[in-house]
Formats: sequence, C-alpha cells, structure tokens
Amino acid sequence: MDIKGKIIQKLEPQGGVSKAGNQWKKQEYVLETFDSYPRKVKFDFFGERADQYPLEVGDVITLSYDIESREFNGRWYTDIRGFKAMKEDPNSVPAATAAPYPPAGEPAPAPEGMPAPPPVEDTSFEQGGDDLPF
Repeated sequence: MDIKGKIIQKLEPQGGVSKAGNQWKKQEYVLETFDSYPRKVKFDFFGERADQYPLEVGDVITLSYDIESREFNGRWYTDIRGFKAMKEDPNSVPAATAAPYPPAGEPAPAPEGMPAPPPVEDTSFEQGGDDLPF
C-alpha cells in the first residue's frame, strides 16, 4: 500500500540486542497526508531500512508500507512498517485533495463504461408565474 504526505515529526531512534543476540534498529516518523481532512500516520523503518531511507522533518514522500499486527499477553499491537520511501518535490504538493462531490447543480460524472446520466431539470420556481407546485 502507498500513502503520500509530509514528514512532520522524526522520533528518537531505538535499538538494542534481541534475545538471539542480534542487533536491531528502528526509526519512527509521523507523516501528515494532504487530504481535505489531513490524517497523521506514525510509521517506522526497521533494521537496515532505518539507515537506507534517512528522512527529515519537512520531506514530502510517497511511502510504501505494510500493516502488521501481533499479540502479546492477550493484547494486540499494530505497526505500520515502511519498506520504501520516495522523496517528492515539495513544490508539486497539492494544497488539498479535490472535493469528493461535484458542485451543486452539476451531475456527477458517469463511471467508466456507463452512459452519462440524463440532464438535470431546472426545478427552480423563480421563472415567474405561479410558484405553487400544485
């Protein structure tokens, strides 16, 4: 899955040694999307990817990620694990995504392969004459 947004926070790197004696490293970030209602998404790069994709606050990226859940002591934990980050030109970022609905009075576009809907009749009563509908 992919998501596009701007890095708004870089958290402290984490690391250590596993029970098996292997070194591990994790770098977490917070990304804010460019939707009409922006969402904040915390994700991480684990292992060698933490060094492979060094990101900074203000970077605009397209993140490829997986969602992973695990159970521990009867509780479930979910991570958003990044596996690729493509830096974008910050000047080409849209201010917000277009409105999901067409403006009032305009028909919605027909889905691909479907005929266009018939034109909408003007039902306003401001054309003079009697304004009663009966």
